[in-house]
Amino acid sequence: MASPSLALSGRVAVITGASSGIGAATALRLARDGASVALLARRKERLDALVSSITQAGGRALALSTDVRDARSVKEAAKAIAGELGVADLVLNNAGLMRPTPLDTHPTEDWEQMIDLNVKASVRVVETFVEPLLAAAKAGGPADLINVSSVAAQAVFPNFNVYGATKAALTHLSRHLRAELGPRFVRVMALEPGLVDTALHDGNTDPGARAWLEGARNTLTWMSPEEVAGIIAFATALPRHINFQQLTLMPTQQA
Repeated sequence: MASPSLALSGRVAVITGASSGIGAATALRLARDGASVALLARRKERLDALVSSITQAGGRALALSTDVRDARSVKEAAKAIAGELGVADLVLNNAGLMRPTPLDTHPTEDWEQMIDLNVKASVRVVETFVEPLLAAAKAGGPADLINVSSVAAQAVFPNFNVYGATKAALTHLSRHLRAELGPRFVRVMALEPGLVDTALHDGNTDPGARAWLEGARNTLTWMSPEEVAGIIAFATALPRHINFQQLTLMPTQQA
């Protein structure tokens, strides 16, 4: 697994929201491709199980119980990564929350949580790891920041109001960061997946959104987290002068 011939050999990847879904699948894929991976999430037991799978296959991984909404928690994780794995040169900013609800039901707690995690915490992760990314690029190697947005950043879905707004903010943040960091060879990509079969949808309580998602599940072939992870692995293995600045990844049948 640590063969120099692997596409991501020598890379140090940081993955938030790593305990399930796209985060967990990407951790497995990047480790398989030779990267050392730091796994950040709140559910430590899931991270430990993932680390066990990676190390048994010959890879290198570090589990860090981290709440990305808390500045101190993120800084402590960054310090541990630098000490254990080295300079982070790949950051998958993946932690997110989706709670579609009509605003006239006054879902204050839901929209506050989405803003806290999807926007504020995402910016915090960038701010924390921007220096090692710049250092990796200055040293002549590849450096990648991938912000996991959503097709909801571009499209309009009933009751996905604040969620869509948070993801639009993340996509636009990525455009600005690319203008700032791209000239210094840090690749910034906004990844906007459509329907992916993950636990992100499990917490939906809005009947309209649940009905729409169930209908889509029965009529469309959704993407798997592993398929999305493959795209991430491909993008980060490109020569460092090539960058997907924004990638909307959709099931073929999703309009």
